Amino acid sequence: MNQALEDEILSLNAIYATYILVLSDETNNTSHSCILSIPDHHISLRLSFPSDYPETPPTIIGPASSGSETRRGEASEVAFLARDVLSSCFRAGEPCVFDLLTDLEPLLATSAEDEGSVCEYLFESVHHEHELEQNETIPPPDWVISTPVTEKKSVFVARACNVQSVYTAKASIAHLLATDKKVARATHNITAWRIRDAVTDASYQDCDDDGETAAGSRLLHLLQVMDVWDVVVVVTRWYGGVHLGPDRFRLINQVAREAVVGFTNGSNKDKDKVGKDKKV
Repeated sequence: MNQALEDEILSLNAIYATYILVLSDETNNTSHSCILSIPDHHISLRLSFPSDYPETPPTIIGPASSGSETRRGEASEVAFLARDVLSSCFRAGEPCVFDLLTDLEPLLATSAEDEGSVCEYLFESVHHEHELEQNETIPPPDWVISTPVTEKKSVFVARACNVQSVYTAKASIAHLLATDKKVARATHNITAWRIRDAVTDASYQDCDDDGETAAGSRLLHLLQVMDVWDVVVVVTRWYGGVHLGPDRFRLINQVAREAVVGFTNGSNKDKDKVGKDKKV
């Protein structure tokens, strides 16, 4: 473990007089995995610290554990919110976990009083950040929606839409979570996007597991194999209580491929019918 992370673990646990940040068993030579317990909250997060931390920020992998009082999808919402807070508070060369907790706690307290405010905060903040720079907004995403697939009580459904920038990709995801409470409360919302600037020819690719380990990178790989650009894909999974093992990746790819094919064909005219007629 590097000295900066070791010092931060010691100082945080001293400040809160409990084990707030704990090194886990998944640490290797290139990164250090830790469990972050949020004070006075029932959800903990799994963080991965790179070997050169704090020059490089940690990654919030997803929820580590949650209490029995956690509502469905709440752990994923908290992880999503924590990622947004971390991106704002991290400064290269400075430890960031204390700042992350300080900024995150009041937002979680607000969300406990107003169910759904986590997603609404994300949607509003991503628009506010962009409007400060460009003073513009985007229309609601025109999602192409796959046919839902059910396997051992788990339900999978994918959405794909056109995006022209990293901002529109993030805003589209935030809009979905803020306006569709059933999606926001799902167990996982796995995302990936590929964007190419027509003027500069610069390309942007990214993904997020949302707690479904390795699913984001596999979803991005599918987009690469299909050679599609200017698209963001969200695969939503509602966990049915039965572990699917590696078969879950096949199901994620199945619904994602259907949504992407619909996107590339421009055949989104029936998307509302699919979304309304199929129970997800």
